[in-house]
Formats: sequence, structure tokens, C-alpha cells
Amino acid sequence: MTKRSLYRLFALLLAFTLVAAACGSDDGDDAEASGESSETETDGDGETETSAGEEAEGDVDTEVAASDAVATQGGEIAIGLEAEIVGMRPWEDTCGSPCMNVLPTIYDKLMETTSDGTYEGWLLEDISSNEDFTIWTGNLRSGISFHDGTPLTAQTIADMFPVQQTGTTSAGQVTASNLIGVEATGELEVTYTLSASNSAFPAYLSRAPLGMVFEPSLAASDPDGYNDNPIGTGPFLFVSRDLDNETIVERNPDYWGVDANGTQLPYLDRISFRPIPDEGTRLDSLLSGTTQVMHTLRQGTIRDARVAIEEGSEIFLFEFQGNNVGGGMFNVLVPPFDDIRVRRGLTQMNSQENVIEALGGTGISLPGTQWFSPDSPWYSEAAAAAWPQFDFEAGVASLQEYIDDPERSDGKAVGEPIDTELSCPPDPTLIAAMQVLEQTWSGSELVNVELTNYDQQTHIDYALGSDNGFVGQHTTHCWRVASDEDPSTFLNPALAPPTAEIAEAAGVPAPSPLNWSNYFNADVFANLVAAVQTDDFDARYALYEEVMLQLAEDLPIWFSGHTATALGVRDDIMGLNSWELPNGTLGAGHPNAEGRWSMAWIAQ
Repeated sequence: MTKRSLYRLFALLLAFTLVAAACGSDDGDDAEASGESSETETDGDGETETSAGEEAEGDVDTEVAASDAVATQGGEIAIGLEAEIVGMRPWEDTCGSPCMNVLPTIYDKLMETTSDGTYEGWLLEDISSNEDFTIWTGNLRSGISFHDGTPLTAQTIADMFPVQQTGTTSAGQVTASNLIGVEATGELEVTYTLSASNSAFPAYLSRAPLGMVFEPSLAASDPDGYNDNPIGTGPFLFVSRDLDNETIVERNPDYWGVDANGTQLPYLDRISFRPIPDEGTRLDSLLSGTTQVMHTLRQGTIRDARVAIEEGSEIFLFEFQGNNVGGGMFNVLVPPFDDIRVRRGLTQMNSQENVIEALGGTGISLPGTQWFSPDSPWYSEAAAAAWPQFDFEAGVASLQEYIDDPERSDGKAVGEPIDTELSCPPDPTLIAAMQVLEQTWSGSELVNVELTNYDQQTHIDYALGSDNGFVGQHTTHCWRVASDEDPSTFLNPALAPPTAEIAEAAGVPAPSPLNWSNYFNADVFANLVAAVQTDDFDARYALYEEVMLQLAEDLPIWFSGHTATALGVRDDIMGLNSWELPNGTLGAGHPNAEGRWSMAWIAQ
């Protein structure tokens, strides 16, 4: 018996996420405009379901819905991004939210996320597994070529695999997904072989490291040069990249995709992506017309944009607040953060409400307690209850116990304060948030805090620490975690063995460079492995809940609030919440301020 993948079996359960997301819409009725949310939601069968957890009053998600509007072709737009992207190589360069706006214009993905949270084919027409989820077979669409005219075949996907096995980001995903072999078993038939079950494997083919299709011979022969000449099968052709200034793409005249009316995609002629790190400047560029789109993952910017709309600015916000949650991480392999007393004490001295206020998110975001948002089907009330609440005196006591220990791990004398470098990118709201944390920690008189700021690319490289075995140089580092993909896609690489020594001891082929905190717990890892050996939602939920409960005990990370995201656009920019997959299924919209620009268009 052949099993269809997990995304089919979870359709109704995962649809709940999008039902809850529909509490805010763009039609301007009073309840939605005020950000009010009800305590219950109605599913597609008319049955009422209770929300998984409490949401902030201002948590507004723009509705994802099919549109009858006829798109017009032509025009160009400039998009202001929060940061420069690390690079143009999906197998090598870390790809966050800014990158997930740029790279999909050049590279098509094998799978894509639908509006009900399931996974269906993009370049693949279909994919299915054997009974135990160790063999997955997919069929590519025919007649697709790379930008240089090279045809896309199953052998292309097989030839990508050796490059992905050694890529800085893709290697961790290869290990996390259990992938050990990719074979062309037909002209367009690809067979993936896994070392162990992975019921969520299609989700890995929907993201950059394993899912974005690149020209493998060029990537293998000149990986560094690929940054200057990226070649995919995507809707736009790479034109130029002026680092820290502008990346330009132009319409691919030979793109294979068409819309429901048979019109060839993409609609736009040209897009320029401009990194504008300062949030206020980026919003001003949209309001002044210097750019036509603004990308943000900051609550304060969303609040300011809402005010601008109320005052008559002709812009619109495609808003989304999902599993992505802000906070920071401890490097648990660096003393004194290898000691739970230190991590617990600093976490208990984290006033989440004050940090959220500094970020401008009061009323928009609630404090985080886990890697899942209150409207996620994976959210755990038990994990929320277990998360340490702000308790300054308890935090002082936990730190004092460590400081008074003659065998303390940092080698300092009994009674001496601990030292930490609290690092974050130089955004004003992030600086304000870190200052709140620094003042609280320093106020204990038990912590010497050095505040540092690095641009986002340096910030990531600093945590990655590839020059010292991926241990990283950071100590306490602001960070965002999680996404709205299947939990295994972000939890497995983030919590897998972080070093070669730990990986060997755990019987894992290779360490994960994406385990930024360097935290490893054998029971957590065993639960993550077990969670992809089944497609039963209840069984998987229980395992992920155990993971969240253990994280609440071991505290390798701390949380501020859930991340509100938005694409602010000139109000004639359409299509970001109504794009469709090749089979006509409604797409996921704009999660985490990631636009699907092949179907964006300008209303005439």
C-alpha cells in the first residue's frame, strides 16, 4: 500500500491554523479593523473549534483568499528589505525572511505550501511514499528549462544532491531529513532514499536548502562564482547584485508557469530588492514612493504603518503573525551558559512585557513560551504553563547559587559577577529591547553585560562560528526561531547534535550547523526522530509537546514575543494573498513577510 504524504493526512487539522489566521482581513469591517478576535472559529464544515491559546488583541492576519480579479502584466517595483541577504546559493547561504523574498524569484521549489497548511507540488507534479516513509518518489513537470536553456530532468535533481551534502545550510537539512540518496529512476521520476522514516519529508522540499532547484554542474564547478551568476528555473532572471545596495531581477520570457486564465507568468517586468536596515527609513521609503513594497518583522513598524493608513496614506498591510517568535539564545557550550542555574536566572530576569513594549509590540504580540504560536495546532498549554515567568528575585537567587559555587564553570572566583556579551543587529527597536534586558540583568549586580551590534549577516556568521567547529563565538545572542512549516523542518536541525563529537556519541552521521545554541538533549532528539516516524497527528503532537516541556526546563533560549510580520505595499499592488499553485490550489499567502512575486501584479 502506498501512503500519500503527511500533508494530505493533516489537511483538516492544519487548516485550523489558517482559520484562526482569518480573524483579520482586508475588507475593513469594524471587528477586523480593530484587531478584535473571537474565542472560537468556524471550520470549513461549519463546526466550531476553540482556539488553541489566547492571542493579542492586535494580532491581525490578512485573509488568504482566491480572487476573481484579472491580473494585468507589466510594470516594475522596488522592495525594501530589512537586511541584505547572505548570498544567492540556496544550498550554502542561510536563508531568512529577506532571502525568501529574493531567491524564489530565481529558483523554483519542488513543493509549495497551500492555504490549508498542506504541501503540494510546484516543480513536482506529485510525490508519494512507501509504507514506512523511507522511500519517496516524485514526478517532475515536463518542458521546464533553466535560464541558460538546460532542460530540467530527474538527473538534475540527482546531481544537486552531492552539492547539497556539503553545503553549509543544506548539509544540516540533509541530516535532519534522513536523506541519504537521490536517484533518477526515469526521465522525470526522482526517487529519494532515507536512512529512517520521515513522514514530513515533502516539507523539506518546500524550503531553500533542499527544495530550491539550481543548475548543479555550475554550482559544483564554481560555487563561489554562483553568487555572481545564479541560475534557476524561476520566473525572473538575475540581472545584478550591488551588495548592500540593490539586487535586480527581470522577467523570464520563457517561464513555464501560467495562471488560471492561461496568461504566462510572471506579471511584473522587473523587481529591485533594496536592503534598508533602518525600520523608519524603510517605512518612509514606502510612504514617499521611493519603494512600492516594504518588508518588516517588527511590531513597532507595523504599528507606525497602521497609524499612517489611519491618517490617509495610500498603502496596505499584508499582515501575518505565526510561529516565528523572537527572543535570544544562550551558547550552552560556552561557560557560564553551560550551567542551567545561569540560564534559568537570566530567563527569570527577562521582563517579556517590557521587552515587547520596547519593540513597539504591546497589544500586537503576546509573550512567547514555546516555538509555536497560540493559534498553531501544535501549541501546548502545558508548555505555556511550564515556561518560567518573570521573577527577578528568583532569578537573582539562581544566579547567586552559581556565583557562590567554588566549582563554577567560568573559572572566576567565588562571588564575582558573570560576564556576557549581549549581541543584536543595530535596529533601534532591537537596541531598545536589548537595553531593557541589559538594565535588568545588570541591575542584579551579578552580571557584567557588554552590548554589541552587528549587521544581520555578521550577526548570523558570528553565531555560526564555522571557524571553530560551529560552536560559535557568541554568548547571549538575540534571535528569532521557528516558522509555519512542519515542525520537523526547524526543530530537527536546530536541536540536532551541534558538534562532530556530540554527533558521533549520538550515532548521528554529521553535526548540524543550524543548531545555533549548541544545545543537545538525547531525549529531545529521540522525540524529534520519533515524530517523523508516524503520520498520526496526536502522536506527533504529544512528542512535540514533550520537546517544548524539556526546553522550558533546560532553557537554551529565551523568548520575548511572537513576531508580527507584514508586507507594506502601495495600495495598487495585488496578488500576494491570492496566488495559486500550478494545479490551481490556493497558496499560503504571505507567511513571515515572504511574498510570492511570480503572481504579484499592479492594478491599472
